[in-house]
Amino acid sequence: MSSFSGLNTATTALWAQQRGLDVTGQNIANVNTAGYTRQRAELQSVGGNAVPAMYAVSNQVGQGVDADKVIRIRDGFLESRAQIESASTARMTAQDATLAQIEQAFREPGETGIQAKLTAVFTAWGDVANHPTEDGARTAVLQKTATLVTELHTTSANLDKQWTQTRDSLDTLAQDVNAKTQSIADLNRAIKRATQAGLPVNELADKRDGLVMDLATSIGATSSPGDDGQVNVSVAGAMLVSGVSAIGIRAVGTEVPAEATATDPAFVTDPGGTRLALGGTAGGALTALSQTIPRYQQKLDVVARQLADQVNAVHAGPPMAYDKNGDPGGPMFGSGSVPAVPVTAANITLLITDPTEVAAASFAPNGTNASADAGNAAKLAAMAKADTGVAVAYRQLIVDLGVEASVATSNLKTQTVVAAQVDASRESVSGVNLDEEMTNMLQFQHAYSAAARVITTIDETLDVLINRTGRVGL
Repeated sequence: MSSFSGLNTATTALWAQQRGLDVTGQNIANVNTAGYTRQRAELQSVGGNAVPAMYAVSNQVGQGVDADKVIRIRDGFLESRAQIESASTARMTAQDATLAQIEQAFREPGETGIQAKLTAVFTAWGDVANHPTEDGARTAVLQKTATLVTELHTTSANLDKQWTQTRDSLDTLAQDVNAKTQSIADLNRAIKRATQAGLPVNELADKRDGLVMDLATSIGATSSPGDDGQVNVSVAGAMLVSGVSAIGIRAVGTEVPAEATATDPAFVTDPGGTRLALGGTAGGALTALSQTIPRYQQKLDVVARQLADQVNAVHAGPPMAYDKNGDPGGPMFGSGSVPAVPVTAANITLLITDPTEVAAASFAPNGTNASADAGNAAKLAAMAKADTGVAVAYRQLIVDLGVEASVATSNLKTQTVVAAQVDASRESVSGVNLDEEMTNMLQFQHAYSAAARVITTIDETLDVLINRTGRVGL
């Protein structure tokens, strides 16, 4: 063993502690950097020669310490769990936002919603029942009814607009996903090359893992480890990123709200065209397009159709209904210029514009005088309280919407708490703790001072050996 071997051991100690201080400084510098994972210098003792020379025996106690390896502190299970919970939170957020926008489209309760307009129409029919011969009451019925029809058109148009905007967002989301999958593949390539060359890749891995988490939020993607520090990204059983290769996705399907079905629109792989059952924000958007918005549009159409059928049945008879001119009443609502098309909230039309054509009477006028009978108007006014009337049906629609929106909000709150707990657990492992870093700093500082003291001691020993040995008596 060389007399100078202790200097090499102490030198490696100085370098290792300096390395530890450098890593600690890097952690402290990035304490507020989003996506940064705290790092740690792995200190490993360097042993003596395992295989001695042919005619020599090594009795070294070691050759110091090695600190070349700097690792990221991450928990693979928590990372996977965070991806799953992030996807669930994003999906529920999209669903909650969809129902909130639908509530805004209906504007209930309020003075501008359909409920208020329905009430105003039935109240106007009550006025006609009380004043059957007055044109003012009849004109008010037509005005209130026209306002109701306009409100049905507006609400239906708002739902269609919401559907169209959500559909347009799918194309933007697909472009964003494709850009991120390509970036992940590029980072995988850089990480693979750096790993094989023995270069540090921690910052590159942080950036890549941040993109993977973004994909988990967007489409419900998950990751799995690959070779040479790479990761593979998959979603719904399809591999979007495999090492340095990536494929994209694209939105397909109709762009017309009325043509939406339970399986359309959708996302498919590009190339390949394989249909994907995505989660995250994309999953919530697809649910809104194929289920939520069409369901309430259909319910609104049912209300419009029920309004037309019930009012037309009374206004046109049988039994016979008569207007102010003594003529039999006709349909009050239609479906626009195409009679064969079923009535919907979008096409419902008021067919009567002349107040004298309002069929308020159940009996024909006597001679040239207007009939003072208001039996038909009374029947129409009573529809406001009928158990099977359109007013009750519409109120049930609003109740169903309110309950579904409330449940969605409650589920989102619960999921947000779960996701926050997972993030807190992940942060406790991967995040930078300043108290811990300050402790590490003191630890490395004192270890550095001790290593320097070892060098001083060895220097003094060598000084005695070199300068004083053999000089007895001098």
